[in-house]
Amino acid sequence: MIQHALARNVTNFILFQVGWLTCVIFPGYTAVAVAGGIVVIHLVLVSQRPGREIQFILLGTLLGSLLDGLWFKLGVLIEPGAGPHWTPAWLVGLWAVFMTTLAHSLAWMGRTVWLPFVLAPVAGPFAYWSATRIGPIVFPDLLVSLIALAVGWALLFPLLMQMKHHYFREITPV
Repeated sequence: MIQHALARNVTNFILFQVGWLTCVIFPGYTAVAVAGGIVVIHLVLVSQRPGREIQFILLGTLLGSLLDGLWFKLGVLIEPGAGPHWTPAWLVGLWAVFMTTLAHSLAWMGRTVWLPFVLAPVAGPFAYWSATRIGPIVFPDLLVSLIALAVGWALLFPLLMQMKHHYFREITPV
């Protein structure tokens, strides 16, 4: 395990970036395997409470995947070449990798109550828009998709931060 807090956060940030790029550039089961490997590496190197943190990661991955599944079912997001379905496996993997950041490199966002409500509706949709530029997903209607994603992220991200704060407080290092 990495002892220095800054080194843990930098490692977590780099692992997330590698996971995001892998999942978006190579969507499919390879991305799922890489995402799983990144979560394991995170739990071994970065997490100070891996048993407890994996519970948080799984819960957040479930909630995020359900929200994305809703967007796919409603036509807010489309995966080219695939019929209407719930969340693709690579995006579930991406949620797992993203969840590793909430107690580490993104923990600072939860220290101010209002900050997640301001940043998440911008940063979340921007990440999806970036993925549309690479190609694994499409916005059928740019404005509708961005607004729907902004509303979803304005609700889900603060909820995840509150859950971490109230039920998984011990996974965020001091």
